Formats: sequence, C-alpha cells, structure tokens
Amino acid sequence: MIQVGIIGAAGLSGQELLYWLADHPDAEVKVATSTKFQGQDIHQTFPFLPKQHLSFSGHDEELSDCDVVFLAIPNRASLENAPKLVEQGLRVIDLSGVYRIREIPVFEESYGLKHSSPELLKEAVFGLPEYFRSSIGSARLVANPGCYPTGTLLGILPFADLLEELDRPPIIDAKSGVSGAGGRVEDDATNYVEVNENFKAYKPFKHQHQPEITQYLEELSPFESKKLGEPVFTPYLLPLSRGILSGIYLHFRHRISESEVRKRFDAFAEENPFIQIMPEGQLPDLRSTVHSNRCAIGWASDSSGCQWLVQTSIDNLVKGASGQAIQNMNLMFGLQETCGLS
Repeated sequence: MIQVGIIGAAGLSGQELLYWLADHPDAEVKVATSTKFQGQDIHQTFPFLPKQHLSFSGHDEELSDCDVVFLAIPNRASLENAPKLVEQGLRVIDLSGVYRIREIPVFEESYGLKHSSPELLKEAVFGLPEYFRSSIGSARLVANPGCYPTGTLLGILPFADLLEELDRPPIIDAKSGVSGAGGRVEDDATNYVEVNENFKAYKPFKHQHQPEITQYLEELSPFESKKLGEPVFTPYLLPLSRGILSGIYLHFRHRISESEVRKRFDAFAEENPFIQIMPEGQLPDLRSTVHSNRCAIGWASDSSGCQWLVQTSIDNLVKGASGQAIQNMNLMFGLQETCGLS
C-alpha cells in the first residue's frame, strides 16, 4: 500500500486528492496538512469527502513514513518544500508551476518569483502521461502540468508532425470555471459578484501558462515559434465552478483530410486510456468530462480542409490537476495508470 502525504490538503486541489484517494485500492493517505484546519477531522470539516478517519495536521508534520508527497500549495511554498522532501528520499508530485518551465528567466518573468533550486528543475519530469509516461515512472520529482496546457497540448499534439505545415501560430481560445483561475482567492477577479452573470478574458499574452504551452509544443513537435510566432493564448473566465473548454485553431498551407485527422486521434485514444474521442460531427462540452479524469476531443474544419478547430474538454481540478497527479503516482509506483480513477 502506497503511503501518501498531501501538503495543502484543504485547498481545492487538496480536497480533490482526498476525494479520489479515498477509494484508491493501492494508496492510503497517511498525512494531510492544513494550517487553517489543523487538528480537525477531515470528514467533519468537509462532509462531502468520504470518511477517512484522519485529521488535518500542521505543515511541520513528519513525513518520513510516506512514499510520495503531493504538494498542493502555492508556488513559493512548493519552491521551499520540494527540495527538502526530495533530499529526504521522498518522491514528490508538485501541483504548482515552479518546476514546469525549464528556462529560469522565463519562469521568473511569468511567475514573479526567483527560482532557488535550478538543479532540481533540471531533474523534474513534466507530468503529462500521454507524452512522458516512461520518464514519469522513474522520476523523483514530477511537475504536474497546468490545466490550460493539459487541455491544449492533448488537443494539438496528435497533429505534431503536420505542424510544419502551419502558416500561422495556433490560436487557443480557452474558457475556464473559477477554480481554474484562482479558486477561492477572494479578489476582484474571482469573487462571486464579479464572476456571476459575467464573462471576460484575463491575462491575455501574459498568462503564466503561455510559456508552458510554447515550451512543450516546441519540444514535442517541429513547431518553432521563432518562425511563426508563439501560440496565441487567451483564457476566459466562466461563471462556473469547474471545467475548461479549449478551442484550438490551426491553419495549414495544404488541405488535410477528415480521414487523416480521425486516424490520428483514434490512434492517440487507443494508446491513452483517458482520451475520449467524440463521435463524428460532435464537439465536447464541459459536461463531457466534469468530475472525471478524461479529456474529450472533437474537431471540425471548413470546406478547404486547411482551417481546423480542435476542441477539448477537461475538468480542471481532475485531469487538469489532482486526477492527473494520481495518474502520475500510479505510473511512479508501477500500478495500472487508471487505478483509482475514471
């Protein structure tokens, strides 16, 4: 039985980890930390979570009996905690953004935070199982992907070898529920009055997931932003709790047939258990994936066959965060990738 620690277990991603791990057949939560709820029974504090006969402990709780630790804490705290945990011999899955972007100047500009562990950054494995499965298995530190990059990369990378044929950069039009844009942070951007019955873009050209998308798109395909420009990524905030719907627009110099696109995505789904391909002529909606670890994908094109829309749907708290983190844990410990997930 894998012994699990969760630092930051009372946040949205932490709660999601507690929910899914409660029924995991091969993992048990040993430590769940929260400064605010220290000493309180988890089920009594959050009655919607399954009973686990476990109380929240403080962030200084001993973790030596754990096999793996999930970091569901802010960026600065992850930067402080991850090196210490790895040095203790623990395997770490970090849900923050501090080990995703390899170029330190790009990270520091995007996150406004000085990176203090460059050696560990070099070692960290990007936790997108569909493309880094073999490296995740042996990793000491997994950088769980951002929710927007997950939905984007899973929609665009099946086209990988064809991206040389683009005549302009991809345009990514992504809409997220509030938990994908700051969760319970009560500021002017995400409080209820501001979000309810409203719809708006935020952080255009400045979102911290922009360089993450660009980095892995260039690494996993022939796409070069120096030639075409970086992908155009605009996130929008929906007055909903959860879910991300991403529209990815691709314009090719030459016609691509529907059968070629279908062949690529069917092969992609056959190799990856959480990829769901929509029936012909259908695009996914948010309900396609809510409360699941799946990524649903559909597509459409104009009559020329040069202009394509690929649309993906994920639950930002599951495939975009905690579910994908558990998927990574399964790979790290030699379990079936789907263990404890749906």
